[in-house]
This record gives sequence, C-alpha cells and structure tokens, in this order.
Amino acid sequence: MRESSNPIMRGVVRDNKKDASGYANFGTGMAGVGQASMMQGQQQHADQYTQPGYTPSTTTRTLTIDDVVTKTAMTVGVVIAFAIATYFVISGRDTVDAQIALAAPIMGVGAIAGLVLVLVASFGRKQDNPAIVLAYAAFEGLFVGAISFVFANLRVSDVSAGSLIGQAVLGTIGVFVGMLVVYKVGAIRVTPRFTRMLMAGIFGVLALVIGNFVISMFTGGDAFGIYSGGPIAIIFSLVCIALAAFSFLIDFDSADQLIRAGAPAKAAWGVALGLTVTLVWLYVEILRLLSYLNSD
Repeated sequence: MRESSNPIMRGVVRDNKKDASGYANFGTGMAGVGQASMMQGQQQHADQYTQPGYTPSTTTRTLTIDDVVTKTAMTVGVVIAFAIATYFVISGRDTVDAQIALAAPIMGVGAIAGLVLVLVASFGRKQDNPAIVLAYAAFEGLFVGAISFVFANLRVSDVSAGSLIGQAVLGTIGVFVGMLVVYKVGAIRVTPRFTRMLMAGIFGVLALVIGNFVISMFTGGDAFGIYSGGPIAIIFSLVCIALAAFSFLIDFDSADQLIRAGAPAKAAWGVALGLTVTLVWLYVEILRLLSYLNSD
C-alpha cells in the first residue's frame, strides 16, 4: 500500500503497532512549522498500519469514520471555545494599548506552546494521546482568539470585526468542504509525486518566512514584503491558502489508509490533530488575506 505523507499520521500508526509586521509573522511562521512537522508525523502514523505483515487486532475496536468525525469535532470545539473566550477577554480591556499588551503575549504563548505540542506529538510518538491533542487545541484557541482580535480590530478599521471573522470562518468551512468533495470524487489523486510537490511548497514557504524573520531582525520592517499588505503579501497569502487547502487531501488520504488498514480507534486522535492543524493554518491565512483587502 502506498505510504502516507502526513507526519502526525505516520507516527501514530507506527506507535500503535507497538502496543499518524510582527503579529502576522507569528501566524504564518508557526503554522508553517506545525504543518510541516505534522505531515511528517502523519506519514509515520499511517506507515505503522500499512506495512506488509500488519494484522489488525481482533480484540481492539478498529477505527471508523465516526471516530474521526467525533474526535475532530471535539478538538476543533476546544479551539473554538478557547478562541472565543480569549477574544472577549482581550476586547474587555479599555484602551488599544492595553489590548495590544494582552494580545501579544497570549498570541506568543499560544503559538509557541501549540508548536511544541505538535513536535512532541509528531516526533515523540504521542499522536494518539488525547491529553496532548486537547492541550494543543486549547493553546491554539488562545492563539486564534488573539490573532483574530488583532486582525479584525487593530489592523482593519472600516469593516466590523464580526463581519471579517465571519467571512474567514465561512471561507475556511467552504475550502474544507470543497476539498472533501474533490477528494471523494477523485478529481485530484494523492500520489507520491503530489505529496512531494506539496511538501516542497510548504518547506519553501517555511524557508521564506524564516529568512524574512532573520533579515528583518537586522534591517527592521518586513524584509521581503510578505506581510506588508501589498501585492507581494497578497500573493504570498494566496499561495499559503492553496497549500493549506491541498494539505486536506493528504489528511483525508491518511485517514482512509488508517481505516482500511484496521488501525485501532484511538488513532482517530492523530487524524483529528492533523486536520485541526490544517484548519487553523487555513483560517489564519484567510483572515490575514481579508485584512489586507480591507485595510486602508
């Protein structure tokens, strides 16, 4: 059976066989690193159950699509709950300076802690651990709530925050459903070549973000203009949105492989983690693009 490419899935599978402008920089940088390590981990996850000679256990309940839907809904639900709470806590501050002073550290803590947990899950063989997955969701909720407030209230003034965030949410749902349909009808096949090209694109974006950050430390500002809000920034956001959208195809394919291979039900947590990472990345990029298009 063909190998999966998503790092979280790959790691989960292998492990279960034994017993898958500055505010903006945080968004894309952390999301890019998380998605890259996630795709590596998912390949380890799926490999565990798809290697020749693997025999599903007759005593352990095997993974079903209902398991994937339930665990993903729980994980995304935690992200949403923490994001909403964070947003309203920040908005409760009286002045803009106070809001920024609170949003910045929350965003940093959420992004860094979320990244660390993704790396632990991917390379520490903990993709099936619900505590790690839900802790990741909680920290990502902090990050999503803070960055949503910054983009919708501090970077854009002529559009209501609710409208901008609502558009980003609807856009994220639309892309997710659209890519699920594309996968189900087989319009785009997840082949090894497709996976390599997607990984190359993600690591290319990651290299650009890191390079931009390093150079900006010495020169100040936005070295490559990828967060300036101009044409280059808009093109960069569109590229990131496309990469995130196509990443769903690999997530779906990894889940299919696990189900067909008879992976245990607990593997659904690894699938949920992979899908949540991609959803958060996509949402942040759509929100960023909307802020560019609606800024003065």
